[in-house]
Amino acid sequence: MSPARRLTTAQALVRFLTAQYTERDGERHRLIAATWGIFGHGNVAGIGQALLESADGMPFVQGRSEQAMVHAAVGYARQSRRLSAHAVTTSIGPGATNLVTGAALATVNHLPVLLLPGDVFATRPADPVLQQLEVPYAGDVSVNDALRPVSRFFDRVTRPEALIPAALQAMRVLTDPAQTGAVTLALPQDVQAEAYDWPEEFFAERVWRITAPPPDPEALADAVRAVRAARRPLLVAGGGVHHSGAEAALAAFAEATGVPVASTQAGKGSLPHDHPADVGGIGHTGTATADALARTADLVIGVGTRFTDFTTASGTLFQDPGVRFLNINVAGFDAHKLSALPLVADARAALAALTEGLAGHRVDPAHEAAYRAEKTAWEQRVTAAFAAPDPGLPPTQAQVLGLLDALVTGDDILINAAGSLPGDLHKLWRARSADQYHVEYGYSCMGYEIPAAIGVAMAAPGRPVWALVGDGTYLMNPTEIVTAVQEGVPFRLVVLQNHGYASIGGLSEAVGGERFGTAYRQRTGPGRAFDGAPLPVDLAANAASLGMRVIRAATIGDLREALAEAREATVPTCVYTETAMPDTVSGPPGAQAWWDVPVAETAARPAAVTAREEYDRHAAARRRHL
Repeated sequence: MSPARRLTTAQALVRFLTAQYTERDGERHRLIAATWGIFGHGNVAGIGQALLESADGMPFVQGRSEQAMVHAAVGYARQSRRLSAHAVTTSIGPGATNLVTGAALATVNHLPVLLLPGDVFATRPADPVLQQLEVPYAGDVSVNDALRPVSRFFDRVTRPEALIPAALQAMRVLTDPAQTGAVTLALPQDVQAEAYDWPEEFFAERVWRITAPPPDPEALADAVRAVRAARRPLLVAGGGVHHSGAEAALAAFAEATGVPVASTQAGKGSLPHDHPADVGGIGHTGTATADALARTADLVIGVGTRFTDFTTASGTLFQDPGVRFLNINVAGFDAHKLSALPLVADARAALAALTEGLAGHRVDPAHEAAYRAEKTAWEQRVTAAFAAPDPGLPPTQAQVLGLLDALVTGDDILINAAGSLPGDLHKLWRARSADQYHVEYGYSCMGYEIPAAIGVAMAAPGRPVWALVGDGTYLMNPTEIVTAVQEGVPFRLVVLQNHGYASIGGLSEAVGGERFGTAYRQRTGPGRAFDGAPLPVDLAANAASLGMRVIRAATIGDLREALAEAREATVPTCVYTETAMPDTVSGPPGAQAWWDVPVAETAARPAAVTAREEYDRHAAARRRHL
C-alpha cells in the first residue's frame, strides 16, 4: 500500500484538480485551468486556505459576482472547445444560490464548469448556522440543493474520504461530450477544514480522453440512403459542430454534396460566411434564404443541434408534407428529436463517414444554383442594412454592426447573449472564422457578455474580444469590469444606449402588450406611465468609474474612429454610443419566421385583439413531426 499524505479535504481537492488533464487528437490540456472565488465564512478557511497553499499550482481569479464568475468560466470553456474549464468557489447561503443562473446556462449549453459552493456544517455543532435556510421536513437539505436540477452531477461531500469517488465522478461528467455541463460538489465548511490521510494515488496525474464515438454502421447506411433519396436536403449546423471540431468535416461534406448549410445561433460560423454552401442563420432570427429552404426541404440533417423553438419557428418552419429528419448528435436525447432517424455519434466522425458513404452523390445543380442566387440577394439586403452614408448622424444598431463588420478580421471574437442584438447578429453578421461568433442563446442570459468576454480573453490571449450589450444588459451585470481591470484583460465593451428593453419592447408591441414596462423613462401623467424623458443615467461614466477607459461616440463618424481605436487598445476599453431607431432603409430585415409567444385569448384593448388574430393564423401552421 502506498504512503498516505495528510491534508485537509480542501487541500486534497485543490491538489487533485491540478493533476487532471484532457486529451483529444493527441493534444493535452489542463482540465481545471483556474479557480474563481469570492470568500465568506463558508469557504475562506477551507478552499480559500487551500488555494493559498497551492498558489503555484492552481491560478486564482478574484470575482465580484458569483453568477458572473460562472459566466466567465463558461466563456472560457466554450472558447477552449470544452477541453479546459474553470472552477468557481463561493461561501454558503447567498453565495451558493447566486450560482444557480450561471449553472443553468452552462448545463443548457453543454459547457463544463466545476462549482464548489460552501455548505452548512456536516457535524451540526450549531444549528442553524449563519445563512442556513432551515427546512422543517428534511434536516439534510440546504440551499445548495437548488443546484441539483441545473447540474449534470451533484454531490455533497459530508466526509473527507467521500471526496475520492465524488471528485472522480465530477471529472467524468465534465469530460463527457454528451453529459457535460455544470458539476457541483457541495462542501460543508467543517469538512473542508478536516484532515485525512489521503492515498498518493489520488493525486497521480490523470488524463481524461475526450471520446469521439463513430456512427453505428447500420444507422450510417440508413442515413446515406436518406440523403441519396432526398431532392431538397438542408443541413442545420448546431453548437455540436464547434464542440467536436467538425468545421473542416462539414465543409468537406458541403463541397462534396452541394447540400446547403444553415446554422443555429450556437452553430453560426461552422462555415465561413463566404462559403458557397453557407445560407446563414435559420429560424425566427434566420435569413430569408435559410428559412425558404427549410420550408421546402424534404430532408433536414441536424448536426449537433437541440432543435429549439427558435430553430423550428415553434414547429411552423419545416412545411414540406413529407419532410423527414436525420439527426447527428453525440447525445441520444437530442438525436431522437422530431422523430428523426438518429445517428448517435461524434459530429466530426459522423460527417466524415457520411461524406464517404455519399461518394459521387450531389444535389440537383438547379437547386444548388437557386439557393446560391438567393444567398446573393440576401447579402445585398445585409449590405443595405449596414450602410452608413451620413457620418454626421447617430448610428442605428445595424449600422454599428456594419462598422464592426468593416473593421474586424477572423481573429476578432464577438460576444452577445440577449436583447435585440442576437436577432440582428444571427441574420446579418458575416462570420469569418469558426470561433468569431459567440452568442449564448441557449439560455439567452442578460448579463452574460461582460464576464464571458473575460473568460474568452483568458482562453484566447492576444485576440480582440468584443462584448456587445444594450443598456438593459449592461445594468444587469457590469461588476466584472473591475476584474478585467485587475487582471489586465483588454476586452472591448460596446454599449448601445437605446433607453430600455428594446427587444422585449418590440415583442410586446407585436403581441398586444403595447410596450408596457419596457422603456427606461420617467413616469408622467395621471396614470404615471413610463412615457416621459429618458432616465438621466450615464452608463459611460459608470464604466469609467469601474476602471475602464471610455470612448464616447455620438455619430457614425465618431463611432468608426472609436471602434478602430478600441481594437488597438491594451487596456479594458468601452465604446459608448446612443443608437437611433432603425428606419425602413437602414434597419435590418424583420423576422423571417414565426415564434410562439402566447397572446391573450380575450382582451378589451384593440391591440391585443388584433395580435390574437395574428397569433391564431400562425399557430394554425404548427406541425408535430411524427
